[in-house]
Amino acid sequence: MDKTVKLHDKTFRLCIEAEEIDRAVRRVAREINREMANERPLFLSVLNGAFMFTSDLLKEITVEGTTVAFVRLASYAGLSPTGEVKELLGLTEGIAGRSVVIVEDIVDTGSSLAYLLKVLEGHRPRRVKIAALFYKPAALTRDITVDYAGIALENDFVVGRGLDYDGLGRNLPDLYTLVS
Repeated sequence: MDKTVKLHDKTFRLCIEAEEIDRAVRRVAREINREMANERPLFLSVLNGAFMFTSDLLKEITVEGTTVAFVRLASYAGLSPTGEVKELLGLTEGIAGRSVVIVEDIVDTGSSLAYLLKVLEGHRPRRVKIAALFYKPAALTRDITVDYAGIALENDFVVGRGLDYDGLGRNLPDLYTLVS
């Protein structure tokens, strides 16, 4: 029997269990630990969705001098990207000369990241890398490279592990895909 959840008026079916997601988080952390060993990186978590990935990821990061900051961007309404990115809560950390790892829950079109990368460029970081728990290669419409990629997904609407449908589903430890 398939495991499903109902959120608002939609039904979602289990597509990736928490254990597989946890393995991907550990793999991404190992890659970052290896590459950023002497960098003292700032992890810039994109709220709201990346809060769970950020928490899980930072538990596995062993790089000395690691710090974390948060920004909040919005580009979705319901099930669809709006095509417009709004900065809701801005960057307050000084990043000039620092290595920055943007932590995203999911990269689909890349519009939010393109916007954030442009904003960060004005703050003169040493370098910027992108870590995403999930990414949808078929949905990407911007020239964005995910440097530390967790799990590739089809271009379906998903919830769980920080991702939501109109506010619901972020708390689910597994990932679910829209059925109807």
